[in-house]
Amino acid sequence: MEVNPNSEPVSVRRVCTLTVLLCVCPLCCQATWMLLGVDGTGDRSGERRARDDDGCRSPPLSVEQREICRQRSFLAPSIRVAARLAVSECQNQFRHERWNCSTGRDPAVFGHELTSGTKETAFLYAVMAASLAHAVTRFCSRGNASECGCDGSPAGAPGPADAWHWGGCSDRVQYGAWFSRRFLSEGPRAQALRRMNAHNSEAGRQAVVTTMSTDCRCHGVSGSCAAKTCWRTMAPFGRVGAFLKERYERSARLKRKELRAQPPPDKHQLVFVNKSPNYCVEDRRGGVLGTRGRRCNRTSGGPDGCKLLCCGRGYNTHVERHVRRCACKFVWCCYVRCRRCESMSDTHACK
Repeated sequence: MEVNPNSEPVSVRRVCTLTVLLCVCPLCCQATWMLLGVDGTGDRSGERRARDDDGCRSPPLSVEQREICRQRSFLAPSIRVAARLAVSECQNQFRHERWNCSTGRDPAVFGHELTSGTKETAFLYAVMAASLAHAVTRFCSRGNASECGCDGSPAGAPGPADAWHWGGCSDRVQYGAWFSRRFLSEGPRAQALRRMNAHNSEAGRQAVVTTMSTDCRCHGVSGSCAAKTCWRTMAPFGRVGAFLKERYERSARLKRKELRAQPPPDKHQLVFVNKSPNYCVEDRRGGVLGTRGRRCNRTSGGPDGCKLLCCGRGYNTHVERHVRRCACKFVWCCYVRCRRCESMSDTHACK
């Protein structure tokens, strides 16, 4: 078989093509790692025991991120876990909203929302930074790496009358936040959108710290709790996501010139610069999928209700037939006899 010396192997050509795509949208480049959180991309469940270095060579990483990953290749699995956390939690928090955090297979993953400068953009950058800080901290707290571990330093001195002391190992969230800042570095922040994204990313990391709790263990004769040992623990990421959703609901709109002049005064608040579209009607150019065909709740007055979700267009009702086993009884000997029960239910979908 003849080989053209000027041609490239197919596998190499595919990688190079994707790398070019990553650089078309400068503001999206730092978020392409989220491809690792989309089904069918990367190591989805961790079942495949690939070397950490292989994870650092994944095409979804930018050049800078790939180098950072190589320097700390033991964190490659945490990067994949963080991507899955961010995607799943975003979709969980917005599952009843007009914008439901839908994802695509293009390098931007979240599409237009990564660059629109809306409150949805603010949430995305916050949840991405928070997920990476959370996943890295969790990995380190398990003692899986020599460079990072749990935090044995006291988080504050108890009062003289308190019968407890700091002990054990707290989650070392400082290391996770540091890695998240470095991995998701925005570079020069002259542009308003870059400043906005950097601020919201930091707000996401602070959410991980804010939602931490203090856990204690009692010591004493017969469980009397004469003394306690306490340490700091991260909240489950679902609680962090709910906290960020509350911040999203109370986010503040700023003018671009305000962001260029100085960072927002409250580091915990999410900020945005552009008004969100209503997400009712499909707009492919703007990356809006619309709500046609979405299931809605006819009796709900909330965002999942047909009135709000369908944007006044009305809804279609379909009858679904369900068949299940019921009234099961054990018969001697030796089998279970069940009846076949049928039920009907109405489902509603936006027109």
